[in-house]
Amino acid sequence: MSKVQRKAIRREPQCFAYVRVSTREQNADRQIIALEPHNIPSANLYVEHQSGKDFERPRYKSMLRRLRAGDLLYIKSIDRLGRDYDEIVEQWRFLTKEKSIDIKVLDIPLLDTTYCKDLLDTFISDLVLAVLSLNAQMERENTLLRQAEGIAAAKAKGVVFGRKPVDLPYDFEEIYRRWRGGSISGDEAARLCGFSVRTLYTLTAGWRGKM
Repeated sequence: MSKVQRKAIRREPQCFAYVRVSTREQNADRQIIALEPHNIPSANLYVEHQSGKDFERPRYKSMLRRLRAGDLLYIKSIDRLGRDYDEIVEQWRFLTKEKSIDIKVLDIPLLDTTYCKDLLDTFISDLVLAVLSLNAQMERENTLLRQAEGIAAAKAKGVVFGRKPVDLPYDFEEIYRRWRGGSISGDEAARLCGFSVRTLYTLTAGWRGKM
């Protein structure tokens, strides 16, 4: 195939969008609605339900495989791309320099590489990116700190996390010996204790010969 023929069938640049929420319980509609005016083809809209702590995300990786030089990627805000400062900056560099795509961050008009083509605009864009990325990471760290402090305060007040402890009947040891001795079944032992057979087996796992 000649160079002229290859140029004739060369793929036109496409628009993509990346939407991320941290859990399946969170709603991605707000981001999707904000992207609607930009007419992103549905096949090019990638929605991810995963933490932004790193870039090991299946939908994001699928999108990367499709991105080609000249394509344009929309994201609602910089923290939707990720939350780790160093990784956001590195990923931005990878996308814009190595993949040679453009990026538009809807919430921050300055982060629009379709306009940042001269040296000054590129410097301003990189500076804004660095500040916002650092802010996103600090907010994530502060959230984790607040969670840890909240758990510590709750524990200090006597709040117990995890499953509620099972109350054993006063004659549990006798019931256990009868069950292990074969005089009663597991179902009967569980009934006498007032809980399920599964709970009985869970509680006594590894107890054989200890009573």
